[in-house]
Amino acid sequence: MSASATLNPAAGGKSFTGFTNLCKGLAVILFLAHILVQLFPSAAGYLALIPARTIPFAWNLVTAGYVEQTVPGVIVSIVGLLLFGKVLEPLWGAKELLKFIFIVNLLTSACVFVTTIVLYYITQEESYLYTPLSGFYGVLSGLLVGIKQILPDQELNLFVLKISAKWVPSMVAFVSVVVSFFLKESMAYLPTILLGIYVSWIYLRYFQKRLEVGLRGDPSDEFSFSSFFPGFLRPILDPIASIFHKLFCGRSARSEGTGQALDGSQFPGSGSIEANRRRERGQRALEQRLAEKLAAVRSAEGKAPPSPPTQQLEDDASDKV
Repeated sequence: MSASATLNPAAGGKSFTGFTNLCKGLAVILFLAHILVQLFPSAAGYLALIPARTIPFAWNLVTAGYVEQTVPGVIVSIVGLLLFGKVLEPLWGAKELLKFIFIVNLLTSACVFVTTIVLYYITQEESYLYTPLSGFYGVLSGLLVGIKQILPDQELNLFVLKISAKWVPSMVAFVSVVVSFFLKESMAYLPTILLGIYVSWIYLRYFQKRLEVGLRGDPSDEFSFSSFFPGFLRPILDPIASIFHKLFCGRSARSEGTGQALDGSQFPGSGSIEANRRRERGQRALEQRLAEKLAAVRSAEGKAPPSPPTQQLEDDASDKV
């Protein structure tokens, strides 16, 4: 059984099992919010992000991300949440995953609000102020960035296309931009997707607590801003990205209790070490889930190994790592 089956949509029904309780709960919220706006269309005016009304209805910045107004939208959001959450929650923990979803959703909505206001003042088009904006796509894009960070070299079999996990967020952004040129209605989703990718990268790059290494953020070169783009563009993008690095880290950010700077220059080789640790943790979690599934299959077939089977499977997974 291959570890890639965990992230392989073409692997059959096994990919649609083992979902976490947190993701199931959030999926229920997405479904109920969709049913609510279908039964009571006026509810979208109070839950979706309408820039002209956001100042009095500030809660829209939180609720808009959980409201899918179309059937395809709610299906994609629920399936994506369950699949991506199944990969990330064992590595981050339920608390950190929930925190990540909340922060990315809130900041993405806030950035979309600012973007629409700016576009209104530039174009004087009132549609920017009164079009209800909502959807979970910003968070889904952010979850893809999380997978890029933890399992960058994992190969995903997306039906007929094989692609490394580190390129999936970039591919989603590229396809979204291209589609927006041909389908006018898709323009409403483009800012949410692009800003969701960027906001999640900012959080993971500079602010997420990493207790196992005593740092905030991920200073590795494999997770730099230019890593989202082809190699020939990186010499152009690196100087631009350095501005944001100085903005967030220019005050010599320190890790709690260790006095170590977040800037990778203070830790020779720290980027490669951290990247290796991420890969090891990701592989270990995948092997553990595969071992649990194997134990369940053997138990169902009446071929469970000698007692204690769980310990033996854990030892096997450790040997593989």
